[in-house]
Amino acid sequence: MHEHRIRRVPDDEHANLASETFRMLSDPTRVKILWSLFQGEHSVNALAEMVGAAPTAVSQHLAKLRLAGLVESRREGTYAYYRAVDEHVQRLLSEALSHAEHVSGVVEEHSYR
Repeated sequence: MHEHRIRRVPDDEHANLASETFRMLSDPTRVKILWSLFQGEHSVNALAEMVGAAPTAVSQHLAKLRLAGLVESRREGTYAYYRAVDEHVQRLLSEALSHAEHVSGVVEEHSYR
């Protein structure tokens, strides 16, 4: 993270880019897919099993994430393997999930101070 922001208020370009990132993270299935991919590379079928969704739904989410530049894929035979590629998004997701654990009471408030 930068020590100092360049602007006090983001310009339209940066506000839109940030908003697009949050839009990609606004779906629970995409959150689970991305978190799984930050743990390691996986195929569509493995991701579908991990996140509890149909492979076709996972494929659609992966297509959106790939267009947004958040995941990359490689082919091996007839299989495609995906990996998450954006460390900034990994930190955002980690903080959001940590926040969710505190809000839900899984982690007590004082434990992160």
